[in-house]
Amino acid sequence: MGWRNNTDAVIEGKLYLGNLNTASSPQGLHERGITHIVSVCNEAIPAHHPSSGYIIHKIPVEDEPTEDLLIHLPNACQFIHGAMINPSARVLVHCVQGLSRSACVVAAYLMWSRHVSATDALTAVRQAREQIWLNPSFHEQLVVFEACRYAPHPNEGVYRSWRLRLEEARRRIAAQRRGG
Repeated sequence: MGWRNNTDAVIEGKLYLGNLNTASSPQGLHERGITHIVSVCNEAIPAHHPSSGYIIHKIPVEDEPTEDLLIHLPNACQFIHGAMINPSARVLVHCVQGLSRSACVVAAYLMWSRHVSATDALTAVRQAREQIWLNPSFHEQLVVFEACRYAPHPNEGVYRSWRLRLEEARRRIAAQRRGG
């Protein structure tokens, strides 16, 4: 699968959604004029090297239902927005497959920047990249992001309630793995 099949423009000429192959292709990054990368995974890419010249925002989360991507969304939105106001900047948001974590971050940016619902943002992202498929927990996190007025914080009630449910889910999964 080539570069063109691994990335889609959500905002033509400005904001792209792709996968690990996309982010690992110096030629593809150059062809699109990518200057900023939001890397939503733990895997390393060549662009992470300081000498690459790319401006990187790393969100080290896995595509697991017990991951808290929500707390990272405000900083990701600020990073993307900071790049988007530069006329020559182009942003790639990627995860391993370009289907869940990165789609969630792009949807959050659209929600934050356009003040739209999670449903409307996901519809816009899906129009650009029809194969997106958010992990149900990340979909829920977008709804909570909206309920938190795009500013989840450990002291904020909606976030705190959601986080307690997440911690309970983590405990249940850990107990199941231990066999008890």
